[in-house]
Amino acid sequence: MALSVIILAAGKGTRMKSDLPKVLHTLANKPIVEHIIDTVKSIDCDSINLVYGHGGDLLKSALSNHQLNWCLQAEQLGTGHAVMQAESFVGDADDVLILVGDAPLISKQTLEQLVAVKQSCDLALLTVNLDDPTGMGRIVRDQSNGDNIVEIVEHKDATDTQRLITEINTGMMIMSGQDLKRWLGKLSNSNAQNEYYLTDVIAMAASEGKRIQSAQPNWQKEVEGINNRKQLAALERAYQLKIADELMEQGVRLADPARIDVRGQLTVGKDVSVDINAVFEGTVVLGNNVSIGPNCVLKDCEIGDGTNIEAFSHIEQAKTQANCQIGPYARLRPGSDLSAGVKVGNFVEIKKANIGKGSKVNHLSYIGDAQIGEAVNIGAGTITCNYDGVNKFKTNIQDGVFIGSNSSLVAPVTIEKGATVGAGSTITKAVAADNLAIARGKQRNISNWQKPSKK
Repeated sequence: MALSVIILAAGKGTRMKSDLPKVLHTLANKPIVEHIIDTVKSIDCDSINLVYGHGGDLLKSALSNHQLNWCLQAEQLGTGHAVMQAESFVGDADDVLILVGDAPLISKQTLEQLVAVKQSCDLALLTVNLDDPTGMGRIVRDQSNGDNIVEIVEHKDATDTQRLITEINTGMMIMSGQDLKRWLGKLSNSNAQNEYYLTDVIAMAASEGKRIQSAQPNWQKEVEGINNRKQLAALERAYQLKIADELMEQGVRLADPARIDVRGQLTVGKDVSVDINAVFEGTVVLGNNVSIGPNCVLKDCEIGDGTNIEAFSHIEQAKTQANCQIGPYARLRPGSDLSAGVKVGNFVEIKKANIGKGSKVNHLSYIGDAQIGEAVNIGAGTITCNYDGVNKFKTNIQDGVFIGSNSSLVAPVTIEKGATVGAGSTITKAVAADNLAIARGKQRNISNWQKPSKK
Protein backbone atom coordinates (compact mmCIF):
# COMPACT_ATOMS: atom_id res chain seq x y z
CA MET A 1 0.00 0.00 0.00
CA ALA A 2 1.34 3.42 -0.97
CA LEU A 3 2.04 6.00 1.70
CA SER A 4 1.27 9.61 0.87
CA VAL A 5 2.38 12.35 3.27
CA ILE A 6 0.72 15.76 3.64
CA ILE A 7 2.64 18.46 5.51
CA LEU A 8 0.60 21.47 6.61
CA ALA A 9 2.88 24.48 6.21
CA ALA A 10 0.67 27.33 5.04
CA GLY A 11 0.60 29.44 8.20
CA LYS A 12 2.13 32.90 8.16
CA GLY A 13 3.36 32.73 11.73
CA THR A 14 2.29 36.20 12.80
CA ARG A 15 3.70 35.76 16.29
CA MET A 16 7.19 35.26 14.88
CA LYS A 17 7.14 39.00 14.03
CA SER A 18 8.89 38.33 10.73
CA ASP A 19 8.39 38.60 6.98
CA LEU A 20 9.78 35.07 6.66
CA PRO A 21 7.24 32.22 6.61
CA LYS A 22 7.19 30.51 10.00
CA VAL A 23 8.31 27.15 8.64
CA LEU A 24 11.45 28.71 7.10
CA HIS A 25 12.80 29.91 10.43
CA THR A 26 15.73 27.72 11.30
CA LEU A 27 16.47 25.22 14.03
CA ALA A 28 20.08 23.97 14.06
CA ASN A 29 20.65 26.11 10.96
CA LYS A 30 18.02 24.25 8.92
CA PRO A 31 14.46 25.40 8.14
CA ILE A 32 11.84 23.98 10.50
CA VAL A 33 9.90 22.34 7.69
CA GLU A 34 13.03 20.83 6.14
CA HIS A 35 13.64 18.88 9.34
CA ILE A 36 10.22 17.31 8.81
CA ILE A 37 10.78 16.68 5.10
CA ASP A 38 14.12 14.97 5.77
CA THR A 39 12.54 12.79 8.46
CA VAL A 40 9.68 11.83 6.14
CA LYS A 41 12.19 10.88 3.46
CA SER A 42 13.79 8.45 5.91
CA ILE A 43 10.61 6.35 6.04
CA ASP A 44 9.20 4.42 3.11
CA CYS A 45 6.84 7.01 1.60
CA ASP A 46 5.75 7.44 -2.00
CA SER A 47 4.94 11.16 -2.17
CA ILE A 48 5.30 14.30 -0.09
CA ASN A 49 2.62 16.96 -0.49
CA LEU A 50 3.43 20.36 0.98
CA VAL A 51 0.49 22.66 1.67
CA TYR A 52 1.81 26.21 1.50
CA GLY A 53 0.45 29.74 1.51
CA HIS A 54 2.37 32.77 2.75
CA GLY A 55 5.80 33.26 1.18
CA GLY A 56 5.40 30.60 -1.48
CA ASP A 57 8.30 31.83 -3.63
CA LEU A 58 10.63 31.82 -0.62
CA LEU A 59 9.54 28.31 0.28
CA LYS A 60 10.05 26.98 -3.24
CA SER A 61 13.50 28.52 -3.40
CA ALA A 62 14.58 27.20 0.00
CA LEU A 63 13.26 23.69 -0.69
CA SER A 64 14.20 23.45 -4.36
CA ASN A 65 16.37 20.37 -3.77
CA HIS A 66 13.37 18.32 -2.57
CA GLN A 67 10.84 16.49 -4.76
CA LEU A 68 7.50 17.81 -3.50
CA ASN A 69 3.94 18.25 -4.69
CA TRP A 70 3.15 21.92 -4.06
CA CYS A 71 -0.41 22.51 -2.84
CA LEU A 72 -1.43 26.16 -2.54
CA GLN A 73 -3.80 27.19 0.23
CA ALA A 74 -4.52 30.72 -0.95
CA GLU A 75 -6.84 31.41 2.00
CA GLN A 76 -6.18 29.90 5.41
CA LEU A 77 -9.59 28.48 6.30
CA GLY A 78 -8.58 25.83 8.80
CA THR A 79 -6.68 22.57 8.93
CA GLY A 80 -9.40 20.66 7.12
CA HIS A 81 -9.33 23.19 4.30
CA ALA A 82 -5.54 22.87 4.15
CA VAL A 83 -5.74 19.11 3.65
CA MET A 84 -8.33 19.63 0.90
CA GLN A 85 -5.66 21.40 -1.18
CA ALA A 86 -3.65 18.16 -1.40
CA GLU A 87 -6.64 15.92 -2.10
CA SER A 88 -5.93 15.56 -5.82
CA PHE A 89 -2.51 14.04 -5.10
CA VAL A 90 -3.93 11.32 -2.84
CA GLY A 91 -5.08 7.93 -4.13
CA ASP A 92 -8.07 6.15 -2.63
CA ALA A 93 -5.92 3.13 -1.77
CA ASP A 94 -3.14 5.22 -0.19
CA ASP A 95 -2.47 5.52 3.48
CA VAL A 96 -2.36 9.27 4.09
CA LEU A 97 -0.08 10.57 6.85
CA ILE A 98 -0.89 14.15 7.86
CA LEU A 99 1.79 16.14 9.68
CA VAL A 100 2.02 19.68 10.99
CA GLY A 101 4.79 21.80 9.51
CA ASP A 102 5.93 23.52 12.70
CA ALA A 103 6.97 20.49 14.81
CA PRO A 104 10.52 19.95 13.56
CA LEU A 105 11.66 17.33 16.07
CA ILE A 106 9.30 14.56 14.98
CA SER A 107 11.38 11.38 14.65
CA LYS A 108 11.57 8.54 12.17
CA GLN A 109 10.81 6.05 14.95
CA THR A 110 7.61 7.86 15.96
CA LEU A 111 6.36 8.10 12.37
CA GLU A 112 7.07 4.43 11.77
CA GLN A 113 5.21 3.58 14.98
CA LEU A 114 2.18 5.63 13.86
CA VAL A 115 2.19 3.94 10.44
CA ALA A 116 2.41 0.53 12.14
CA VAL A 117 -0.59 1.27 14.41
CA LYS A 118 -2.66 2.14 11.33
CA GLN A 119 -2.20 -1.41 10.02
CA SER A 120 -4.50 -2.69 12.78
CA CYS A 121 -7.13 0.06 12.73
CA ASP A 122 -8.91 2.51 10.42
CA LEU A 123 -7.49 5.77 11.73
CA ALA A 124 -4.44 6.32 13.92
CA LEU A 125 -3.73 9.50 15.87
CA LEU A 126 -0.46 10.70 17.33
CA THR A 127 -1.25 11.75 20.89
CA VAL A 128 0.80 12.75 23.91
CA ASN A 129 0.20 12.98 27.65
CA LEU A 130 0.97 16.35 29.24
CA ASP A 131 1.33 17.26 32.89
CA ASP A 132 -0.63 20.43 32.13
CA PRO A 133 -2.96 20.00 29.11
CA THR A 134 -4.75 23.32 29.66
CA GLY A 135 -6.00 24.76 26.39
CA MET A 136 -5.46 21.55 24.42
CA GLY A 137 -7.96 19.20 22.78
CA ARG A 138 -8.58 16.11 24.94
CA ILE A 139 -8.68 12.55 23.61
CA VAL A 140 -11.92 10.86 24.68
CA ARG A 141 -11.97 7.04 24.63
CA ASP A 142 -14.69 4.43 24.91
CA GLN A 143 -13.17 2.04 27.42
CA SER A 144 -15.98 -0.43 26.88
CA ASN A 145 -14.95 -0.78 23.24
CA GLY A 146 -11.28 -1.70 23.41
CA ASP A 147 -10.29 1.79 24.50
CA ASN A 148 -11.35 3.08 21.08
CA ILE A 149 -10.99 6.84 20.54
CA VAL A 150 -14.38 8.40 19.90
CA GLU A 151 -13.85 12.14 20.08
CA ILE A 152 -11.49 15.07 20.46
CA VAL A 153 -12.98 17.64 22.82
CA GLU A 154 -11.57 21.16 22.85
CA HIS A 155 -10.68 22.52 26.28
CA LYS A 156 -13.36 25.22 26.24
CA ASP A 157 -16.04 22.64 25.42
CA ALA A 158 -14.84 19.94 27.85
CA THR A 159 -16.67 18.94 31.01
CA ASP A 160 -14.86 19.03 34.36
CA THR A 161 -14.31 15.28 34.08
CA GLN A 162 -12.96 15.54 30.54
CA ARG A 163 -10.55 18.28 31.62
CA LEU A 164 -8.90 15.75 33.90
CA ILE A 165 -7.78 13.87 30.78
CA THR A 166 -4.07 14.46 30.15
CA GLU A 167 -3.91 12.83 26.69
CA ILE A 168 -4.08 15.47 23.98
CA ASN A 169 -4.19 15.67 20.20
CA THR A 170 -1.02 16.64 18.30
CA GLY A 171 -2.76 17.26 14.96
CA MET A 172 -0.87 14.38 13.29
CA MET A 173 -2.76 11.33 12.02
CA ILE A 174 -3.00 8.65 9.34
CA MET A 175 -5.98 7.16 7.52
CA SER A 176 -6.90 5.74 4.13
CA GLY A 177 -7.24 8.09 1.17
CA GLN A 178 -10.75 6.87 0.51
CA ASP A 179 -11.91 7.60 4.05
CA LEU A 180 -10.11 10.96 4.13
CA LYS A 181 -11.76 12.17 0.93
CA ARG A 182 -15.21 11.12 2.12
CA TRP A 183 -14.82 12.85 5.47
CA LEU A 184 -13.33 16.00 3.92
CA GLY A 185 -16.44 16.25 1.76
CA LYS A 186 -18.58 16.30 4.89
CA LEU A 187 -16.64 18.96 6.79
CA SER A 188 -18.55 22.11 7.74
CA ASN A 189 -17.33 25.57 8.64
CA SER A 190 -20.38 26.34 10.75
CA ASN A 191 -18.44 27.60 13.73
CA ALA A 192 -17.35 30.90 15.21
CA GLN A 193 -14.15 30.97 13.14
CA ASN A 194 -15.83 29.87 9.88
CA GLU A 195 -13.07 27.30 9.43
CA TYR A 196 -12.93 23.64 8.43
CA TYR A 197 -11.37 21.58 11.24
CA LEU A 198 -9.56 18.36 10.42
CA THR A 199 -10.26 17.08 13.93
CA ASP A 200 -13.95 16.81 12.99
CA VAL A 201 -13.13 13.67 10.99
CA ILE A 202 -12.54 11.82 14.28
CA ALA A 203 -16.19 12.11 15.26
CA MET A 204 -17.22 11.14 11.72
CA ALA A 205 -15.03 8.04 11.87
CA ALA A 206 -16.45 7.11 15.28
CA SER A 207 -20.02 7.54 14.01
CA GLU A 208 -19.25 5.05 11.24
CA GLY A 209 -17.96 2.54 13.77
CA LYS A 210 -14.36 2.90 12.64
CA ARG A 211 -11.57 1.64 14.87
CA ILE A 212 -9.48 4.63 16.04
CA GLN A 213 -6.24 4.01 17.90
CA SER A 214 -3.15 6.04 18.83
CA ALA A 215 0.62 6.07 18.99
CA GLN A 216 2.75 8.24 21.25
CA PRO A 217 6.23 9.71 20.74
CA ASN A 218 9.18 8.52 22.81
CA TRP A 219 10.07 12.14 23.55
CA GLN A 220 7.47 14.81 24.26
CA LYS A 221 9.48 17.51 22.46
CA GLU A 222 8.90 15.71 19.15
CA VAL A 223 5.35 16.99 18.93
CA GLU A 224 5.85 20.51 20.25
CA GLY A 225 5.00 23.17 17.71
CA ILE A 226 6.63 26.55 17.21
CA ASN A 227 4.54 29.71 17.19
CA ASN A 228 6.98 32.37 18.43
CA ARG A 229 10.66 33.08 18.93
CA LYS A 230 10.60 31.91 22.52
CA GLN A 231 9.29 28.48 21.56
CA LEU A 232 11.83 28.27 18.74
CA ALA A 233 14.67 29.00 21.16
CA ALA A 234 13.35 26.45 23.65
CA LEU A 235 13.20 23.70 21.02
CA GLU A 236 16.67 24.65 19.77
CA ARG A 237 18.06 24.09 23.28
CA ALA A 238 16.12 20.84 23.67
CA TYR A 239 17.46 19.59 20.36
CA GLN A 240 21.05 20.55 21.19
CA LEU A 241 20.85 18.92 24.63
CA LYS A 242 19.58 15.73 23.01
CA ILE A 243 22.54 15.73 20.62
CA ALA A 244 24.88 16.47 23.53
CA ASP A 245 23.48 13.43 25.38
CA GLU A 246 24.04 11.27 22.29
CA LEU A 247 27.63 12.50 21.96
CA MET A 248 28.39 11.78 25.59
CA GLU A 249 26.93 8.29 25.20
CA GLN A 250 29.47 7.84 22.38
CA GLY A 251 32.24 8.77 24.80
CA VAL A 252 32.75 12.45 23.99
CA ARG A 253 33.81 14.66 26.88
CA LEU A 254 31.77 17.87 26.82
CA ALA A 255 32.92 20.64 29.16
CA ASP A 256 29.30 21.85 29.33
CA PRO A 257 26.52 19.97 27.48
CA ALA A 258 24.44 23.17 27.47
CA ARG A 259 27.07 25.04 25.46
CA ILE A 260 27.52 23.14 22.22
CA ASP A 261 25.74 23.63 18.90
CA VAL A 262 25.59 20.94 16.23
CA ARG A 263 24.06 22.28 13.03
CA GLY A 264 24.46 19.33 10.73
CA GLN A 265 26.10 15.92 11.07
CA LEU A 266 28.93 15.39 13.55
CA THR A 267 30.84 12.10 13.52
CA VAL A 268 33.29 11.43 16.34
CA GLY A 269 36.01 8.94 17.21
CA LYS A 270 37.16 7.83 20.64
CA ASP A 271 38.33 10.11 23.44
CA VAL A 272 37.20 13.35 21.82
CA SER A 273 37.10 16.44 24.03
CA VAL A 274 35.01 19.52 23.28
CA ASP A 275 35.23 22.71 25.33
CA ILE A 276 32.47 25.31 25.69
CA ASN A 277 30.72 27.19 22.88
CA ALA A 278 31.91 24.94 20.05
CA VAL A 279 29.81 25.16 16.88
CA PHE A 280 29.73 22.37 14.28
CA GLU A 281 28.07 23.06 10.94
CA GLY A 282 27.49 20.90 7.88
CA THR A 283 29.35 17.58 7.86
CA VAL A 284 32.17 17.39 10.41
CA VAL A 285 34.31 14.33 11.16
CA LEU A 286 36.53 14.24 14.27
CA GLY A 287 39.08 11.43 14.61
CA ASN A 288 40.28 9.75 17.79
CA ASN A 289 41.79 11.85 20.59
CA VAL A 290 40.81 15.15 19.00
CA SER A 291 40.60 18.15 21.33
CA ILE A 292 38.48 21.21 20.51
CA GLY A 293 39.11 24.37 22.52
CA PRO A 294 36.52 26.95 23.57
CA ASN A 295 34.67 29.12 21.05
CA CYS A 296 35.74 27.21 17.94
CA VAL A 297 33.67 26.93 14.75
CA LEU A 298 34.08 23.88 12.49
CA LYS A 299 32.19 23.61 9.22
CA ASP A 300 32.33 20.82 6.61
CA CYS A 301 35.76 19.60 7.69
CA GLU A 302 37.67 16.48 8.65
CA ILE A 303 40.02 16.51 11.63
CA GLY A 304 42.64 13.76 11.96
CA ASP A 305 43.50 11.71 15.03
CA GLY A 306 45.29 13.48 17.86
CA THR A 307 44.75 16.97 16.49
CA ASN A 308 44.46 19.81 18.98
CA ILE A 309 42.41 22.85 17.97
CA GLU A 310 42.84 25.71 20.40
CA ALA A 311 40.46 28.52 21.32
CA PHE A 312 38.68 30.77 18.81
CA SER A 313 39.81 28.86 15.72
CA HIS A 314 37.63 28.68 12.58
CA ILE A 315 37.88 25.75 10.17
CA GLU A 316 35.79 25.49 7.01
CA GLN A 317 35.97 22.97 4.15
CA ALA A 318 39.42 21.94 5.28
CA LYS A 319 41.18 18.73 6.27
CA THR A 320 43.91 17.84 8.74
CA GLN A 321 45.76 14.58 9.12
CA ALA A 322 47.01 13.22 12.44
CA ASN A 323 48.55 15.19 15.31
CA CYS A 324 48.19 18.71 13.95
CA GLN A 325 48.30 21.71 16.26
CA ILE A 326 45.97 24.56 15.33
CA GLY A 327 45.44 27.94 16.95
CA PRO A 328 44.53 29.74 19.02
CA TYR A 329 42.80 32.22 16.71
CA ALA A 330 43.69 30.28 13.56
CA ARG A 331 41.55 30.24 10.44
CA LEU A 332 41.59 27.41 7.91
CA ARG A 333 39.58 28.43 4.87
CA PRO A 334 38.24 26.19 2.06
CA GLY A 335 40.86 24.05 0.35
CA SER A 336 43.28 23.91 3.28
CA ASP A 337 44.87 20.46 3.57
CA LEU A 338 47.28 19.82 6.43
CA SER A 339 49.52 16.75 6.56
CA ALA A 340 50.46 14.97 9.77
CA GLY A 341 52.17 16.99 12.49
CA VAL A 342 51.58 20.42 10.95
CA LYS A 343 51.46 23.38 13.30
CA VAL A 344 49.34 26.41 12.49
CA GLY A 345 49.71 29.05 15.17
CA ASN A 346 47.82 32.04 16.44
CA PHE A 347 46.36 34.55 13.99
CA VAL A 348 47.33 32.47 10.95
CA GLU A 349 45.03 32.28 7.93
CA ILE A 350 45.38 29.51 5.37
CA LYS A 351 43.37 29.20 2.18
CA LYS A 352 43.57 26.66 -0.66
CA ALA A 353 46.97 25.40 0.44
CA ASN A 354 48.55 21.99 0.98
CA ILE A 355 51.00 21.94 3.86
CA GLY A 356 53.45 19.06 4.14
CA LYS A 357 54.29 16.81 7.07
CA GLY A 358 55.80 18.52 10.09
CA SER A 359 55.75 22.05 8.65
CA LYS A 360 55.06 25.09 10.81
CA VAL A 361 53.24 28.34 10.18
CA ASN A 362 53.56 29.68 13.67
CA HIS A 363 51.85 33.05 13.85
CA LEU A 364 50.56 36.19 12.14
CA SER A 365 50.86 34.83 8.60
CA TYR A 366 48.70 34.41 5.50
CA ILE A 367 49.27 31.38 3.27
CA GLY A 368 47.00 31.22 0.25
CA ASP A 369 47.12 29.30 -3.05
CA ALA A 370 50.26 27.49 -1.99
CA GLN A 371 52.01 24.13 -2.04
CA ILE A 372 54.16 23.78 1.06
CA GLY A 373 56.56 20.84 1.42
CA GLU A 374 57.66 18.89 4.48
CA ALA A 375 59.57 20.32 7.45
CA VAL A 376 59.12 23.91 6.27
CA ASN A 377 59.31 26.75 8.79
CA ILE A 378 57.38 29.90 7.92
CA GLY A 379 58.21 32.85 10.12
CA ALA A 380 55.82 35.32 11.68
CA GLY A 381 54.20 37.86 9.40
CA THR A 382 54.91 35.96 6.16
CA ILE A 383 52.48 36.53 3.30
CA THR A 384 52.01 34.68 0.02
CA CYS A 385 51.03 37.53 -2.30
CA ASN A 386 48.72 35.44 -4.46
CA TYR A 387 46.51 38.10 -6.04
CA ASP A 388 47.46 40.82 -8.53
CA GLY A 389 44.06 42.47 -8.47
CA VAL A 390 42.71 40.30 -11.28
CA ASN A 391 44.20 36.79 -11.12
CA LYS A 392 45.36 34.34 -8.45
CA PHE A 393 48.82 32.73 -8.61
CA LYS A 394 50.51 29.88 -6.76
CA THR A 395 53.46 29.82 -4.38
CA ASN A 396 55.53 26.63 -4.25
CA ILE A 397 57.72 26.10 -1.19
CA GLN A 398 59.66 22.84 -1.25
CA ASP A 399 60.88 20.59 1.60
CA GLY A 400 63.06 21.97 4.34
CA VAL A 401 62.73 25.65 3.41
CA PHE A 402 63.11 28.31 6.11
CA ILE A 403 61.18 31.56 5.54
CA GLY A 404 62.26 34.44 7.77
CA SER A 405 59.77 36.63 9.54
CA ASN A 406 57.89 39.40 7.77
CA SER A 407 58.62 38.08 4.26
CA SER A 408 56.43 38.64 1.23
CA LEU A 409 56.45 35.92 -1.43
CA VAL A 410 55.05 37.37 -4.67
CA ALA A 411 53.41 34.58 -6.66
CA PRO A 412 53.96 32.87 -8.96
CA VAL A 413 57.21 31.92 -7.28
CA THR A 414 59.10 28.78 -6.22
CA ILE A 415 61.40 28.40 -3.23
CA GLU A 416 63.40 25.24 -3.84
CA LYS A 417 64.39 22.53 -1.37
CA GLY A 418 66.48 23.60 1.60
CA ALA A 419 66.56 27.30 0.68
CA THR A 420 66.42 30.14 3.20
CA VAL A 421 64.68 33.50 2.85
CA GLY A 422 66.03 36.24 5.07
CA ALA A 423 63.64 38.11 7.34
CA GLY A 424 61.92 41.10 5.82
CA SER A 425 62.49 40.00 2.22
CA THR A 426 60.17 40.54 -0.72
CA ILE A 427 60.74 37.59 -3.05
CA THR A 428 59.70 37.96 -6.69
CA LYS A 429 61.98 35.41 -8.36
CA ALA A 430 62.68 31.72 -7.81
CA VAL A 431 65.17 30.77 -5.11
CA ALA A 432 67.44 27.82 -5.96
CA ALA A 433 67.92 24.86 -3.65
CA ASP A 434 70.01 25.52 -0.52
CA ASN A 435 70.44 29.22 -1.43
CA LEU A 436 69.95 32.16 0.88
CA ALA A 437 67.71 34.88 -0.58
CA ILE A 438 67.74 38.38 0.89
CA ALA A 439 65.70 41.09 -0.76
CA ARG A 440 65.48 44.24 1.29
CA GLY A 441 66.74 47.81 1.25
CA LYS A 442 70.25 48.52 2.59
CA GLN A 443 70.31 49.78 6.18
CA ARG A 444 71.56 53.31 6.78
CA ASN A 445 72.50 54.58 10.26
CA ILE A 446 72.39 58.41 10.46
CA SER A 447 74.49 59.93 13.23
CA ASN A 448 73.43 62.95 15.31
CA TRP A 449 69.79 62.35 14.38
CA GLN A 450 67.49 64.93 15.99
CA LYS A 451 64.15 63.50 17.04
CA PRO A 452 61.10 65.64 16.30
CA SER A 453 59.99 67.82 19.18
CA LYS A 454 56.47 68.81 20.12
CA LYS A 455 55.58 72.29 18.92
